[in-house]
Amino acid sequence: MIMNISKKILPLLALAAMAAGAFAQVESGGGVRRRSERDKKKESASQAQVTPRMQDFYVEKSPHDADMEFMRKIYRKIDLTKDANTPLYFPEDVIDGQENLFRIIMRLVTDGSIPAYEYLDGREIFTDQYKINVGEMLDRFDIYYQGGGSKNQPITIAEADVPTGQVLNYYILERWEFDRRSNQMKTRVEAICPVLNKISDFGGETKYPMFWVKFDALRPFLASQYIFLSDDNNLPTYSLDDYFTLGMYDGEIYKTQNLRNLSMNQMYPDEEDMKHAQDSIDNRLRSYGKNLWVPTREEYLAQKEAEEARKAAIAKGENPDEVLNVVDESEPAVKETRKTTKKRTTTKKRSTKKPKASSSSSSSSGNSNAAKSVRRRKK
Repeated sequence: MIMNISKKILPLLALAAMAAGAFAQVESGGGVRRRSERDKKKESASQAQVTPRMQDFYVEKSPHDADMEFMRKIYRKIDLTKDANTPLYFPEDVIDGQENLFRIIMRLVTDGSIPAYEYLDGREIFTDQYKINVGEMLDRFDIYYQGGGSKNQPITIAEADVPTGQVLNYYILERWEFDRRSNQMKTRVEAICPVLNKISDFGGETKYPMFWVKFDALRPFLASQYIFLSDDNNLPTYSLDDYFTLGMYDGEIYKTQNLRNLSMNQMYPDEEDMKHAQDSIDNRLRSYGKNLWVPTREEYLAQKEAEEARKAAIAKGENPDEVLNVVDESEPAVKETRKTTKKRTTTKKRSTKKPKASSSSSSSSGNSNAAKSVRRRKK
């Protein structure tokens, strides 16, 4: 009797084990493999919380003033209608856990994960004194929310009430620093400010900067949000943190830190003059490190030769860029001259032939060897 029952139970247990194994398998690349702990961690990565240790890891300490040769603060405006900046706008709605930049910032600010600071128009101070009241900020910009009556009632905003369609610009605060220790010009984003674009009753568009958030506090959350940069490649290979740290955005300078606290529009009312000033500031910042480099004698001669050829082409009425076939005369020209000088030296070394030893030289060398041997014998 017991044997019959065991014979019936064993097949049932085997079938149950096979069914459990089938449910514990995942399909990948046309084959079948078992679900590992790594897969489970990937699935729950969106629900993972950022620990204080992770936040400390992403905090980038600025060098000491004694180690800096140069520092300048630049304010840029990022227009989300440009192709290079569209990864910050899309997706408008939450799709498979993917959120755009504004939804991430609003979620972190409302639940108290990161602090937000007042927009002071060029006098930004990131201290506790200038932290904003989230409820007052939402009331000021007519954003509907629930809760917030006390500390035990957190503020919640429904997905449909987040005004993602109105945030078409961002202001970012850049720091350009030249560090003496590394002899490098470093650029880092210090803060980000979302800007609401509202249409007034008379049809005009008005921009309302909302608040500042420090980029270092935002980085741990942006590092887990991956984006794709173009429609040609739909594979998300970069994170939002990479997007800012690598400078993939396209932003124009709308202000620089100055004593009078004036914007570029106030300093240069004419549009062409303002564009020229913006390009000049960009070029000076990007070529600051190159200007500190002392050229070698070969580099100096190559630059001088290129300048003389350019002057001669201009005197003849020709296009100097077509004659020299060089767009930038600084580093590429030096590289080309180095290549040509190396080729010339190698060809000279190959062409030079060793002179044949004459009979007199061979005899003289033989006599000298004989004399040395005689001296050794005498010793």
